[in-house]
Amino acid sequence: MGDVAVGARSGHDGEEHRGRPVDAADPAADSAVTSGNDSGATEDGTAEQGAGGGSGDSTPRPKKPRSFWKELPILIGIALVLALLIKTFLVQAFSIPSDSMQNTLQQGDRVLVDKLTPWFGSEPERGEVVVFHDPDNWLAGEPTADPNAVQTFLSWIGLMPSAEEKDLIKRVIGVGGDTVSCEGTGPLKVNGHALDETSYVYAGNTPCSQDDQGGQFTVKVPKGYIWVMGDHRQNSRDSRYNQTDRHHGMVPVKDVVGRAIVKAWPIDRWGTLPKPDTFDQAGINTQSSASAALTVAPQGLALAGVVPVALWRRRKSTIERTR
Repeated sequence: MGDVAVGARSGHDGEEHRGRPVDAADPAADSAVTSGNDSGATEDGTAEQGAGGGSGDSTPRPKKPRSFWKELPILIGIALVLALLIKTFLVQAFSIPSDSMQNTLQQGDRVLVDKLTPWFGSEPERGEVVVFHDPDNWLAGEPTADPNAVQTFLSWIGLMPSAEEKDLIKRVIGVGGDTVSCEGTGPLKVNGHALDETSYVYAGNTPCSQDDQGGQFTVKVPKGYIWVMGDHRQNSRDSRYNQTDRHHGMVPVKDVVGRAIVKAWPIDRWGTLPKPDTFDQAGINTQSSASAALTVAPQGLALAGVVPVALWRRRKSTIERTR
């Protein structure tokens, strides 16, 4: 009888557990519950999935992304700041208001002006097309545009040319130390060397103008100034016709905004504005190479001289402290 009862109990062990709870003191039962989740089960049999790598309440939920409309003002603000910085320090757009630079530039063209290199000490070079502030009322009597509020804002951040700034655009003919002269109809001479201007002077114009208002001249350009002329020689009020002003027709280098590097608009006129080869002819540059190097990058040369001295002083101080 005893053997029969034991056999019946072992064969129907699962049936007996259906009717009553498992004895918590039974080592076998306790082992059966915890063998699969030793560190992740609780007393009531619920697994703690958060501690074991699951998706429980303790896992940080991902942040909900901002809506497009909330991010749009931030993006616009960043774009405006970048545009303002680019206009101030890198590149600015300018509009051509007259025909004085034909055919290189036409009225209504948009050019991009490099404003970065002057920050590093670079000065205008012969042959470059530059934008500069009105030196001494050269634009007297010229009509002034009346932009609306939107145009004013866009010009302020550099997306449109400014209609309020009194700026001009001409070609640099002479720099500090040069002698520039015109006699008869030309050619125009720099330091005694005749320029071949057929590639940029307006077709039908002569390099020099025969008149008694300034077209015939010989001038010495002072240091820190440039002498400028328009490519449309018979239709440009440039240095020649402003020799009675306080700078005697010269443009102070400090008034130069930057070099025009690209015709950006209209698209069919897109192109660069390189320096003509005639300004690179042998003998035209009377300045020494050392002087030219100082003009291009004085800050770089100063830094090159200061750094070794600073390192030497620092090393000397370190040696004295270790003694």
